[in-house]
Amino acid sequence: MSLLTTLSWALPHRLLCSIARSAAYSENPWLKQRFIDTVVRRFDVDLAEAAQPDPSAYPSFNAFFTRALKPGARTPDPDPRALLMPADGRISQLGAIEADGRIFQAKGQSFTASELLGDAEAARVFAGGSFATVYLSPRDYHRVHMPWTGVLRETVHVPGRLFSVGPAAVRGVPRLFARNERLVCHFDTDFGPMASVMVGALLVSGVETVWSGEEIPAYGDDVTRKDWRGKGIVLERFAEMARFNYGSTVVVLLPPGAATLAPGLAAESPVRLGQALAYRP
Repeated sequence: MSLLTTLSWALPHRLLCSIARSAAYSENPWLKQRFIDTVVRRFDVDLAEAAQPDPSAYPSFNAFFTRALKPGARTPDPDPRALLMPADGRISQLGAIEADGRIFQAKGQSFTASELLGDAEAARVFAGGSFATVYLSPRDYHRVHMPWTGVLRETVHVPGRLFSVGPAAVRGVPRLFARNERLVCHFDTDFGPMASVMVGALLVSGVETVWSGEEIPAYGDDVTRKDWRGKGIVLERFAEMARFNYGSTVVVLLPPGAATLAPGLAAESPVRLGQALAYRP
């Protein structure tokens, strides 16, 4: 375990996130531009594909971080059987969800679907299915889109810590994605249930959805459920679903028999929004 990961156990996660949030939303010209220029330079951000390519035009660092792309910068895989990659980034892990619901995190580390979703009953339908965990780095587009058309059924805000989700933390923090604060989004599709889990992280914990706006923060100490059944919220394949204020990780869960993961994908594979994640039978 890295020194930073070890130290992070003692850090006041929510306080640090609140401070970072204030800085990210600041419209102080010097401060916001210092942050933007540092990230663009350090992470080699490609602003040529952004709808607004001028880094000085963004009113705040968060506006830059959640920037939209030019039309056509990302396109969905043309195969109508393809479930789509939900975000830019890289694969942290993907594969089968074991019969007992266990999901692989890293060598020697795993968690269960029940822990991730905060609901043992909801997790049962995914046992024996498949999952993909996609990590969004600071250089990436930070909006998350739909892998497949779905009707929103429920969201569950699960409180937790806010550890980093970088590679060292993934290797060193047990049950990391089931430990961090997260928003679970349950959809009904033509192949059954699908879950997209927006996982917060240290300094990057904000989550907004297209149907209800900001969900995290406010941070919570109790699980909060919102029932969206009967509200007619239908999101099409490739449509924007949510965004990270900063960035983090999205985990997609699919039930058994829904789809076969696309060949060639593996841990550490760089991925782009819209490429094939899996294929329907």
